[in-house]
Amino acid sequence: MSATGYIQVNAYTSNARIPLQGAAITITRPDGSAIAMRLTNRSGTLDAPIEITVPDRAASQTPNTGIVPFTDVNLYGRMENFETIEIENLQVFPATLTVQDLAMIPALLVGKEPPAELGCSYVSAEPYDAVVIGSLTLGQLLHFS
Repeated sequence: MSATGYIQVNAYTSNARIPLQGAAITITRPDGSAIAMRLTNRSGTLDAPIEITVPDRAASQTPNTGIVPFTDVNLYGRMENFETIEIENLQVFPATLTVQDLAMIPALLVGKEPPAELGCSYVSAEPYDAVVIGSLTLGQLLHFS
């Protein structure tokens, strides 16, 4: 027998906690096969929780059955100009709402002008208010204002 568990997502900017509309949320099984794909609304949430088929709670209450009382899924959050978030083995329980917050971090943009709403711009003169990461050249540094 099976039951249903639910996942709700809250996507927002990492520090300011501003809701992010249009974040692509993908739920997959551990083998990578897709379960659901949704976009966040203007409140940074899903319009409705995603339903996940999970084992029945009663099946896990008998010893030595080998049945766990949850289902593992992977969750991915993607949005242009933000780093992708990958959460593996997210546990979903029967008749329970699993709430996953996604604090989206602005991506380090190399090779193109960042959008104005990210609050950063390219600089090519000293002083550089940035951290050099890996093999970035001085011309690729971002100045955050």
